[in-house]
Amino acid sequence: METGTDMTTVLSIKPGGDFIETPYVQNLTGRALDCIRAGFPVHFSGPPGVGKTTLALHVAAQLGRPVVLICGDHEFNSSDFVGGLNGYHKKFMKDNFIRSVIKTDESMTSHWVDNRLTTACQHGFTLVYDEFTRSRPEANNILLSVLEERILPVPAARGEESYLKVHPAFTAIFTSNPEEYAGVYRTQDALRNRMVTIEVGNFDEETETAITMKKSGLPIEDALRIVRLVRRVRESKSDSLTPTVRACVVIGKILKMKGDDLSRNGAAFRQICTDILLPDVPRDEREAVTRAIDDTLGVHFW
Repeated sequence: METGTDMTTVLSIKPGGDFIETPYVQNLTGRALDCIRAGFPVHFSGPPGVGKTTLALHVAAQLGRPVVLICGDHEFNSSDFVGGLNGYHKKFMKDNFIRSVIKTDESMTSHWVDNRLTTACQHGFTLVYDEFTRSRPEANNILLSVLEERILPVPAARGEESYLKVHPAFTAIFTSNPEEYAGVYRTQDALRNRMVTIEVGNFDEETETAITMKKSGLPIEDALRIVRLVRRVRESKSDSLTPTVRACVVIGKILKMKGDDLSRNGAAFRQICTDILLPDVPRDEREAVTRAIDDTLGVHFW
């Protein structure tokens, strides 16, 4: 469910639903909630496709507060967080009480609209700032006083005090990719020091299998085969761009769409796997990855 606060979208997220909770995930969730309840914002850091955003929204749901979602963007500036003047209100009056005298009165006033950060700080909502390092560091400076002094500086144009006291229930959850990834800025040390960073990597086999089953609709036997193949490919690569559980889900959904009996067709299944798993593999490692796929198919499948 979504509710509108001025022009800001606020998400109402409830615990449960389609979220997969295994002991591995429960451990991550518990660690994050401990930090938040102690008064510290949490930062989930890890490569794409490992479920950071889903995990952040799940943790936010446990807090029982509406959620404001921001997605990092290199074009952001402070007004994208705080708000700004958005349009004008115009009033025009014409007085013809005396026929020979025409009297007009025209006035125009600007209209301020709060943006997401201001809304979250004012009402005590949970801020989920997804991929925050894709915004320029200077744009994120507005968060320094919010997280430390619990004060949000606001422009005089807002028409009230020059700062807003942050609601006691406000908290923030951040996600980011490692700095070596394209489109990612290096975070200022002052901001990182105000949050607790939890490294999120690839899930364990049990969690990846459960997610693949849930997202694809395949039976556990086929989901487990896919997960073991992807994990074998992951182990055969040397760089950080390894296939994640997202690759498992993609393969699983294609198999499900084409029919469960395809999982017994070795050649067709192999083609789907190579289509999904090979594009990000450096050319000098493709032979090793292809061998890993063939070995896994031969050992575990057929």
